[in-house]
Parts: sequence; C-alpha cells; structure tokens
Amino acid sequence: MITIRAAREADLPSILAIYNDIILTTTAVYQYEPQSMDMRKAWYEGRLKDGLPIFVAESGGQILGFSSYGPFRAWPAYKYTVENSVYVSAEQRGKGIGKLLIAPLIDAAGKSDLHAIIASIDASNDASLRLHRSFGFEEVAHFKQVGYKFGRWLDLKFLELILDTPREPREG
Repeated sequence: MITIRAAREADLPSILAIYNDIILTTTAVYQYEPQSMDMRKAWYEGRLKDGLPIFVAESGGQILGFSSYGPFRAWPAYKYTVENSVYVSAEQRGKGIGKLLIAPLIDAAGKSDLHAIIASIDASNDASLRLHRSFGFEEVAHFKQVGYKFGRWLDLKFLELILDTPREPREG
C-alpha cells in the first residue's frame, strides 16, 4: 500500500537519493552536479519557512517519490503562480506514483489561494507530459534548445493549470 503524506526531515536522505539519481541519469532536471545533504536540507527548511508543501509517497517505510511546488518567479505580481515538481525513484516509475503525488499539490495550491501552476518539462519526457495533461495542464510554451545535457540540446515545455482561485486577488 502506498501512502501520500507530508515530508519529514527524516525523509531527506531518500529525497536526496531520488533527486540526485534524476540529475545524473535523466533530463528531468537541467543540472549537472548532484546536491549535498546540506543543500537539500536548506531546500526543505526554506519550503517549511515559506509554508510550501512537500509530499512523499511511502510504502513499507521506503520513499518512492516526492512532490512540491515553489515560486515561479521572484517578482511580487507572480505571487499567485507556482512551479511544481514531481519526482519518482527509477525503479518505481510507470506505476502511477506520480499521479498520487500531483493530486495533493493541486489541492494544496487551491487551498492556498493560488491561481496558476506551471510545470516545466523536458520536451522528450512523454510520461511527465501525459501525467500533467491528465490533470488538465495545457501546453503554453515550447522553448527550443534552451538546455544542454548529455551531449545534446534540450527543448523545454511549459504546461499550465489554471485554478479558480483566489477568491479575492489583490495587489501588494
């Protein structure tokens, strides 16, 4: 049985292992170097401080994947928009775990009065594109050759989900 729950600090070694494997073996993250535990701990503490969710999928005490969202851009007028992340361990991909991890992000965004969720996805990542589209995300941009990894140019797609929140948007 798979349980989706809020991440705890004790989950960080598993979260780090999943993230670093994705950095080293996929184009899902446009980074070259693995992160350290200190970097992942700072990420975790920053999310907590800012009231941003981190969810994990757990089965039998093992973390199978994680999801979160963070700011889309730093300028104040973007305060109703976030960018999501969903990562599943290599041996668990294709089993529906991503679907379990994205649903609570959408719910949390609505409860937080956010209006748009952006997913930045490598254009060759068909599984992630299908996952996001199954939740109503629509492609809004296709950037050609904006990344370079594993000896080739990478295209990046932006998908967007518009929520019917906030109830009363405001400036400032």
